[in-house]
Amino acid sequence: MRNPPADSDVADETQVLPTDAGEALLDNPIFNALHTGHSSLAMSQGLARRYPAPIGPLAGAPDQSLASYESLRLLAEPGGLIGLFLHDPPMLPTGWSLFRGGILTQMICRKPNLDAAGALADGVILRRLGFTDVPAMMELAKLTEPGPFRERTFELGNFYGIFAGDRLLAMAGQRMRVPGFVEVSAVCTHPDARGRGYAGVVMREVMRDIATEGRTSFLHAFDDNPAVRLYQKLGFTHRRNFHLAVIRNEE
Repeated sequence: MRNPPADSDVADETQVLPTDAGEALLDNPIFNALHTGHSSLAMSQGLARRYPAPIGPLAGAPDQSLASYESLRLLAEPGGLIGLFLHDPPMLPTGWSLFRGGILTQMICRKPNLDAAGALADGVILRRLGFTDVPAMMELAKLTEPGPFRERTFELGNFYGIFAGDRLLAMAGQRMRVPGFVEVSAVCTHPDARGRGYAGVVMREVMRDIATEGRTSFLHAFDDNPAVRLYQKLGFTHRRNFHLAVIRNEE
């Protein structure tokens, strides 16, 4: 199992972006994560960077210029998908098509509520997830669609799951990381186990790890996702919106 890079394993997070940039780093989170906390994972072409496809389709560029889109094209296989978080609606040049769009809310947790939500039922356990859990994680993600989840997504940070026997009922983990901030992601619960508070349980574990690092949790969700109410209870507040653009390279 390949562990996610610790800060000491990353080649100087301050080389491209100053550590005192603070929350401004979250204005272009994918691009900035691939220049800082996840620079060792970045695939680069021209102006653009992306995560390796087995981790996920997320990519970033400085803007929506033709030069940025041409750099992104070099990172996408013909027919391949790239996921962008944009300030403005997508303005796609020839050779790209929109596969999926929507409005995302970016939320930040400056004052986390980590109080325990109650004990789990007998026979239900909470534990850290690892390589051997990947098939179950991918099956749950396919069923619930919490966002892109691939066979190496778990490498991005700590993931936790709730099990009844060998059945994974809920999970959450870490994704993007920039100086001072770590994203909570892949929050999902099996339809048979909803209403039991499991999402809050796994999120708190992820958030505790982030707080232990001295960093602040943030996340992204579709603006109309009912789970936003849970995120608010945990201390997350709205910071800004993005246009999600999952785009396909048609060339």
